[in-house]
Amino acid sequence: MKKSSDNGYEAVSSGLKKRILIVEDQFIEAHDLQLILEKANYEVTGIARSVDLALEQIEIEKPDLVFLDIMLKGSRNGIELAQILQEKYIGFIFISANSSKSVLDQAKTTHPYGFIVKPFRDQDVLTTLEIAFYRQQYSLESQLIQQYQLQKGVAEIINSDLEKEDALLAFAKVIQTFIPFDYLETGFVTTTHYDNFGIIRKNIDLYQIINPQKLSQISAVSEKELNEIYRKSKLDKEPIIYSEESLINNLQAAPIKALITHNFRIKSYLVFPVSVATIQSYHFTFYSRNLNIYSQENLKLLNALEPVFSQFINKIYSKEKYSLPISKTENKSTNPTNTAEGFEGIIGNSSQMISVFNYIRKVAPSDTSVLVLGESGTGKEKIAQSIHALSPRKDKPLVIINCGTIPENLAESLLFGHEKGAFTGALDRRIGKFELADGGTVFLDEIGEMSLELQVKLLRVLQEREIERVGGTSSMKIDVRIIAATNKNLEEEVAAGRFRMDLYYRLHVFPIVVPSLKKRKEDIPDLANHFIKLYSERMGRKAPVLSDFALQQIQDYNWPGNIRELEHVIQRTILLTDGNVIKEIGLSVSSKIHPEQVSEPFSIKTILENERDYILYILKKCNGKISGVGGAAEILDIHPSTLNSKIKKLEIKREIS
Repeated sequence: MKKSSDNGYEAVSSGLKKRILIVEDQFIEAHDLQLILEKANYEVTGIARSVDLALEQIEIEKPDLVFLDIMLKGSRNGIELAQILQEKYIGFIFISANSSKSVLDQAKTTHPYGFIVKPFRDQDVLTTLEIAFYRQQYSLESQLIQQYQLQKGVAEIINSDLEKEDALLAFAKVIQTFIPFDYLETGFVTTTHYDNFGIIRKNIDLYQIINPQKLSQISAVSEKELNEIYRKSKLDKEPIIYSEESLINNLQAAPIKALITHNFRIKSYLVFPVSVATIQSYHFTFYSRNLNIYSQENLKLLNALEPVFSQFINKIYSKEKYSLPISKTENKSTNPTNTAEGFEGIIGNSSQMISVFNYIRKVAPSDTSVLVLGESGTGKEKIAQSIHALSPRKDKPLVIINCGTIPENLAESLLFGHEKGAFTGALDRRIGKFELADGGTVFLDEIGEMSLELQVKLLRVLQEREIERVGGTSSMKIDVRIIAATNKNLEEEVAAGRFRMDLYYRLHVFPIVVPSLKKRKEDIPDLANHFIKLYSERMGRKAPVLSDFALQQIQDYNWPGNIRELEHVIQRTILLTDGNVIKEIGLSVSSKIHPEQVSEPFSIKTILENERDYILYILKKCNGKISGVGGAAEILDIHPSTLNSKIKKLEIKREIS
C-alpha cells in the first residue's frame, strides 16, 4: 500500500493489483464501494448480492479479500459466508449498518480483518483496507513461522535417541504451543483392542503418560470393558473438529471418546488421522476443557505437516521396546511455571495461565504486533517481557514506555528524540525511545491513555517504519517490534472517538487476554508463597507459613487490585507477623464489606493519608531506620532520599522521634 499523488491510496503488491470481491445486496452502496476501490487502483472481481452468487464468483476467480455485508437477502447471511471464507483462507471485511450487539458479537467470532459502518467515506474504506492487508500479511507470516517451528521441533525428536514414551512426551511439549490440549490420545487404529497412549498436561511443562492400564484405573472400568467400548466406537477417517452439538452426537457414536470426555472434563476435541506406509492409520486426538478452541487454522497447520508426523510415527515404532515403567513417565519435567525458560517472574499453573503461556510461545518468534489486554495489576508488563525474552530480538533492548505519563509537550522528543537547538532548552542531541529500541522491542504500556495527537504520530511511525528527530532534516529507518497493553476496552474507546480505529486494528493483530486473579484462584497459594519468600528474604528473616485459615481468607477474597494488591497485602502481613506462622491476613475493612452489608457510613481515607499511615508503620517496625539493610527505604523499595522527602512532606518525623 502506498499513498498516491492525489491523496488517495493506491493498491500495490509486487506490481499486481489486489483483487476485491464485493458482497452487498444494496445496488447503490455496492456501486459506490466499487468506484472508491477502482479509483484507488484495486481490481473489483465482481459484485455478488447473495451467498450463493458470491461462492460462484469465488470459484471462477479467487479474490485477495472480500467486502462482506453482514445482513444479506436470502436464506444465508454474511456471517455464514464468513465461516466459509475462513475455510478457504480468504480474508474479509464486514460492512454493517445498524446491526445489534448480538449480531456484531457473532460476527467477531469469525475473525474479520476489519469493519466499516454505513454510510462510509472513501477514507474509511481505504484505511480499513490498508489495515486488513497489513493484518493478513502478518497472519500469513505467523502461520509460516509456526509451521517451520513445529516442523523443526518434531524433526529434532526424530533425530534423537528417545524411546517411544519419552518421544511422545517430547512431541506433546512441542505441539502444545501450536495445537493446545489438556489430553492427547495417540495410537494405531486396531479392530481388536484399545492400545492407545494418552498424555495429560498437568501444568506448563509437566506431562504424564496415561497407558491403557492407567486409563482403566482412572475410569474405573476393566481392561476387558475398555476394549469392548473401543470396538463399539466409530473411527474418523478424515480430520475433524467436534464441539457443542457435534461433540454430543459423536459421543454416542464413539463411546471411547465419551469415556475420555467424562473423566477429563473435555468440551471439544480434534481428530487428526495420519497415514503410515499407506496401509495403516494412526490417530492423534487433541482434547480440550475449553469450548470451541479448535479451528480450521489448526487443521491447516496439521495437514501441512502430515509427512513429518508420519516420519515421527515410523521412528518411534521402529523398535520392539514399546513399554517403559510407569514410574519413569509420571514425573517428567518438574520445572515450576515461574522458572520455565522465558517466563521468569510469572507464577501460575491454572488452565487460564497455561493458555496465556501457549499464546506467548506461539507469537514470540514472529514480528507480529501484540496487544496485551487485562485489568490493572494482572502483570501485563511481565507478559511483554516474556514475549521479548522468547523472541529472536532477545539480545536487543526492550524499551518500556508508559503512555499515560508522557507529558504532551515533550512526547515527540521523548519518543523520537531531538536535535540540538530544536527548541528552547534543547542543549544537546537526544536519542528517543524508538531509536534506543532499534532491533529490539518497544512496549507501549497503557496505550489507551495516549492522546489522539500522539496516536497519529505513532501510527505514522508504524506505517513508515521510520522516525525523524524533532528539529531534524532527514528521517531514519528503524526496526522495532511493537507490544502494547491496556486495561481499557479499546473497542469502546474507538466508538467514543478517543482511540483511532486504524491504530487499534494495527495493534490488534494478536491479542492476549491476561485473566484477573479472581478467575485463576487456584494460582493464589503459589503467588502468596512467592511473595512471602520474596519479602522475608528482603527483611532478612525466615519465611513464615500460611495457616489454613489465612489461606482460606485469601482464596475467598475477590482481589479487585489483582496480583499487585495481593503483593501489597502479603508485604504488609509479613511486617505484622512475628512468629513462623501467618495466622490471619489483614485485609482492609472496605475489602471485607459487600455493598449490601453497608448499613452506616464509614471513614474513607485519602491516598495521601493511606500512604502516610503505611510509611509511619514501616518506620516504627524499623525503629526509625531509613537507609541500609533492613531499613524502611529497602522494604518500601524506594531511594532513601525519596523516602526522606515523603517523610518531610507528610510531616511524619515528629511521630517517630
